[in-house]
Amino acid sequence: MIERPQYLEKLKSRMWNDSIKIITGIRRAGKSFLLNTIFYEYLISTGVEKGQIIKFAFDSAVDLEKIGEDLIEIEKEKRNVNYKKFVSYISSLVSPEKRYYLLLDEIQMLDAFEYVLNGYLSMGNFDIYVTGSNSRFLSSDVITQFRGRGDEIHVMPLSFSEFYAYSGGDTAKRIDEYMTYGGLPRVVLSPTSEAKMNYLITQIEKTYIKDVLERHNLKNAEGLEELMNILASGISCLTNPTKIENRFKSEKKISLSADTINTYIGYLKESFILDSAVRYDIRGRHYISTPYKIYFEDLGLRNARLNFRQVEYTLLMENLIYNELKIRGFCVDTGNIEIREGGERKNLEVDFVANNGNRRFYIQSAYDIPDKEKMEQELKSLDKIPDSFRKIIVINRPMESKINEKGYLFLSLEDFLLKPESIYM
Repeated sequence: MIERPQYLEKLKSRMWNDSIKIITGIRRAGKSFLLNTIFYEYLISTGVEKGQIIKFAFDSAVDLEKIGEDLIEIEKEKRNVNYKKFVSYISSLVSPEKRYYLLLDEIQMLDAFEYVLNGYLSMGNFDIYVTGSNSRFLSSDVITQFRGRGDEIHVMPLSFSEFYAYSGGDTAKRIDEYMTYGGLPRVVLSPTSEAKMNYLITQIEKTYIKDVLERHNLKNAEGLEELMNILASGISCLTNPTKIENRFKSEKKISLSADTINTYIGYLKESFILDSAVRYDIRGRHYISTPYKIYFEDLGLRNARLNFRQVEYTLLMENLIYNELKIRGFCVDTGNIEIREGGERKNLEVDFVANNGNRRFYIQSAYDIPDKEKMEQELKSLDKIPDSFRKIIVINRPMESKINEKGYLFLSLEDFLLKPESIYM
């Protein structure tokens, strides 16, 4: 079993907080397993009686039979589960003198689920945890359905440290494997490279894209798929809808407006397939709306979208660092510093401006620094930053962590991923 200690702690810290715990995240990230196996076993280990833990999966034919519903009929009739039948079933299991944990999977399949859950929450003796895996429930606006009483726990695919704790072995080889196939639990558990690739390609084509098309009733499947190809090939690079529109015209011979492209990107972000890092003017202390950088929440899905033809580790490493910072709770932007050089204005890039409370880190991702020229290129933007926050260069090769004469911290990618405390040294 792959443990998820970080997310278990988040669930534990939110117990009985008078909110509905909403476990969101990209499909297949392990939300249901976290709730119904890991958290359930934790509750049992603390002495909670099994009768006080009510698990119900609305996509389970066995569970639906308990309330007099038939999964095949529901699918044929294209309707949701009758909420009155579910409420009656719960009433038969509980008494007002005891406290109960409701662990509900695929909650979006229950009719009027928002009102049902708010009703249980107001009773005071239910601690409620829900997951869902269709595009509506995965949408980042789901919390509004619970009238401000939703507490989101966003589950990402396995971090590298979680992946490595399960797989072990040569660290450099495992990093390359992780950057190729990503961290979806099913992929990590697959025995062969062929099985991993087939699963990822099937999922990106049959599940993730289909979800977005169905939720937003989109007819232009070709446009969305081509957009994903362009975004996948351009991860970690500055882009904007206008630039992408021009690529559609010149390369794809498809007409897709910048406004439509921006809307589609929003849909992909809502479903947690993509994320973006906005540019932050470090000197001017303000945000620049475009261009921005696009990252995939799972590297394996990114590579699968391109049929594993473009596994560029330089770009993937930057995406990996971005995801790791997000997992650790950082707010992450990409930095911009405007300078004058030879009478001309130039923009220097800082890969990441990572903020957590009153702490800030400037981070450069460098797959390799083979010579002095490359070193000067990586450090140039850091040299121009007018404050004293920690500046870090992450390099993808074995090396001892060190601080140079300017106070910049050099870290191997391995140490950055496996030793979170290393950035504070």
